Amino acid sequence: MPELPEVEIVKRGLEPALLGKRIESAEVRRFDLRVPVPENLSSRAQGGRIQKIVRRGKYLLSFLGGDEVMVLHLGMSGRIHIYEPGDSMEIQKHDHIVLNMEGGARIVFNDPRRFGMLYLAPANDWQKQKPFSEMGPEPLGNEFHGPYLEKKLHRRKSNIKAALLDQKIVAGIGNIYACEALYQSRIDPQKLSGDIKGDEAEALVTSVKDVLQKAIVAGGSSLKDYRHTDGTLGYFQHGFSVYDREDKKCPGCDCKRGVQRIVQSGRSTFFCPAKQR
Repeated sequence: MPELPEVEIVKRGLEPALLGKRIESAEVRRFDLRVPVPENLSSRAQGGRIQKIVRRGKYLLSFLGGDEVMVLHLGMSGRIHIYEPGDSMEIQKHDHIVLNMEGGARIVFNDPRRFGMLYLAPANDWQKQKPFSEMGPEPLGNEFHGPYLEKKLHRRKSNIKAALLDQKIVAGIGNIYACEALYQSRIDPQKLSGDIKGDEAEALVTSVKDVLQKAIVAGGSSLKDYRHTDGTLGYFQHGFSVYDREDKKCPGCDCKRGVQRIVQSGRSTFFCPAKQR
């Protein structure tokens, strides 16, 4: 599933094609996504002029200039492709929604597994609507800091890896970047959340921010179905320290066992037992 860096890169790719442009028409080819596409999406979106695009966690919100905002989540396999004016375009099997934009660009939402979603929400109070009303702060923002994290983790009995994936604590972090941030901060993913305090909480926050920023610069991680809006790949996966590197050495470590893989809450966790304690 695309995580914060990948969604941020999709946002940046969409901005030149969408900002200030009017939606001339919206074609819905399949309505049965994880959250059903509104049957009247075409009529409600048509004529809307995109005023701004906001990323919140793993969601993208395109404000249509009136009282509605278009909410997009890529799900497990969703991707956005931008066809510039004059580009040849042949509709693919899993192209579910097409936005025909003023000026000739076409924005296509493709989702083979149909776990993504695209729906409309009130623009004036979207932050009060679920899931946004329950989300924690953005990890790259000033509200995410050591004292905040320590307070949120206080007395929690879950492991710290699970806590980082909890969108109510911090928004946008997924399995890949949780593993990488825990490695960078030298924290065992099995450690109880409530034991993360003081300097350790500060170190984890710093690592989360650093890992996410580096991933954005590198264009995200092209795993599974993720691609940029122009079809190109991200490169951060080439710099993974532990994720998907079972039995391989981690950077600067001379441990004999190498990176280990365990399963936590049904998800693979990669870590170095020698470094992470």
